[in-house]
Amino acid sequence: MDYSTYLKNYPSKDGRFGKFGGAYLPENLVPAMQEINDAYLTICHSSQFINELRRIRREFQGRPTPVYHCERLSQKIGKCQIYLKREDLNHTGAHKLNHCMGEGLLAKFMGKKRIIAETGAGQHGVALATAAAFFGLECTIYMGEVDIAKQAPNVARMKVLGTNVVPVTRGLKTLKEAVDAAFEDYLENYKDTIYCIGSAVGPHPFPMIVRDFQMVVGYEAREQFKDMMGFLPDVVTACVGGGSNSIGMFLPFVNDPVDIVGVEPLGRGEKVGDHAASMTYGSEGVMHGFDSIMLKNDNGEPAPVYSIASGLDYPSVGPEHAFLRELGRVKYDVATDREAVDAFFKLSRYEGIIPALESSHALAYAMRRAKEMGQGSILVNLSGRGDKDLDYVIEKYGFGEDFVDFD
Repeated sequence: MDYSTYLKNYPSKDGRFGKFGGAYLPENLVPAMQEINDAYLTICHSSQFINELRRIRREFQGRPTPVYHCERLSQKIGKCQIYLKREDLNHTGAHKLNHCMGEGLLAKFMGKKRIIAETGAGQHGVALATAAAFFGLECTIYMGEVDIAKQAPNVARMKVLGTNVVPVTRGLKTLKEAVDAAFEDYLENYKDTIYCIGSAVGPHPFPMIVRDFQMVVGYEAREQFKDMMGFLPDVVTACVGGGSNSIGMFLPFVNDPVDIVGVEPLGRGEKVGDHAASMTYGSEGVMHGFDSIMLKNDNGEPAPVYSIASGLDYPSVGPEHAFLRELGRVKYDVATDREAVDAFFKLSRYEGIIPALESSHALAYAMRRAKEMGQGSILVNLSGRGDKDLDYVIEKYGFGEDFVDFD
């Protein structure tokens, strides 16, 4: 397939990436989604909007974020060199602000007074709370009770920024249930509210909007790496939950001769309920208004999922990821909890960078792949910083004494 025209062709006008995507909506939400789609397709071709977004990224977010060579970590592994796209240095500490500021601008353009969302690890919640404060909008964030306990620093940040954080106590009390609650809110309040979904999932046009705003990561990384090295990396990788950081990293490389690998959370193992590796163990299904690959129970409903990383424990994946795998352009692999924690401590100890547990999955894969390759280069999207995870990791694993030594 010629990928040079990929972005012009996908998604289709009805929001499809091949057979995946679409918009499966209650009848009363169809006009609301059409309003969002029409507004987005208007402003994304507006030089005024683009220039304002670029100014915000430069002056407020601190973009561009750098590409960094992990020299000491690479030496510990062997001869293959690992590089990081430092999204942990983006304002609020993760890639999430890239689409939240864009969605905030969109809400202002549409005359909305309130923005809502779900959050798992809290990074999307913090980013949207930040956007709400920046644009003068009301903000409500739904968050599972389990994740609230694990991600207390981010909950505090959201509240300091003036956001209403609503605990979700149903089901497993994690990300899937938070999405359910946010959709219920939106059904009741869509006239004055916009739902700023936290990943490249949901009904059309959300996967397209989030993807477009997140591609700044991959465009920057591609140019920076080529300027630094004179050539492109052999492998580009990122963690995949819903898939926003990864789709933004991957697409600018899609027409290049590089391996692209998404890394899912294998958690405690292959048993249902012990992982959230949708692409690896799932099948086609519809949830939260879109068709993609999802983990199912015996009744065909979304299965319970688990990951040490709250931002990855979602039982489906963005429809564009499902399509790219079907095309054979992107491959998907897994990393366990223990591999992620090992990468967490090794990057901290050998490079002075404390990564988010989500990003640690991609780093764990890169470390494993570097040993297999023996030489060459791997570019990892370090999608967030690990401040939010410190209390949880220290409680469960101490200060890394069992992880920092290499075999």
